[in-house]
Amino acid sequence: MRSMRPPQRARHALRASSSTGSSGRHHRPPHTPVGNVASVPAGWVDLCQRYGNECKTRRLSAVDLAMNSRVWVLLNRINQWTNSAIEPVSAMQHWGVINQWDYPVDGKGDCNSYALMKRKLLLESGLPRQAILMTIVRDRRGDGHMVLTIRTTRGDFILDNLVDEIRPWSETGYHFIKRQSQEDPNIWIEIGDRLMPMRTSQR
Repeated sequence: MRSMRPPQRARHALRASSSTGSSGRHHRPPHTPVGNVASVPAGWVDLCQRYGNECKTRRLSAVDLAMNSRVWVLLNRINQWTNSAIEPVSAMQHWGVINQWDYPVDGKGDCNSYALMKRKLLLESGLPRQAILMTIVRDRRGDGHMVLTIRTTRGDFILDNLVDEIRPWSETGYHFIKRQSQEDPNIWIEIGDRLMPMRTSQR
């Protein structure tokens, strides 16, 4: 298991995430740019049908998690424990379907199971629901992938089953597609670099 980075390094990573991206065309903000309401993933709808209480929530005001050393240790502990505790298997191998969102009740699961378990444990730890957001991305190979976004006062940090290190969203190398709304987990919104305003050349 990798050692936990102290908050000082987290702040350094956050500053780096706000610097000019690899394209050199714009600065990447600490929080993922958001857009319009997006379609709700079929996997979430199916999960809600099987776990009725999962989606019976009331609308809440958006809240960013106040980052401190206690929270950072908690995030790392849950991220690393979940990554090591679940055996990775595809939905096809596990349930015989291409895609299914479910909890790792038998200790096995794909990226959806990892993200759901982390969300559950963080909610049970008392963190605000509005800051713990299921997020769909395309990974470095262009494949669909699920991660968990933690929206904090220092930016958006990503909990990922592919790496133990918690990274700012802008340092993952992923293409961000959509995530849950902070106000209502049953509403999903568009996110990602493509939603940033274009900067005009000064030449």
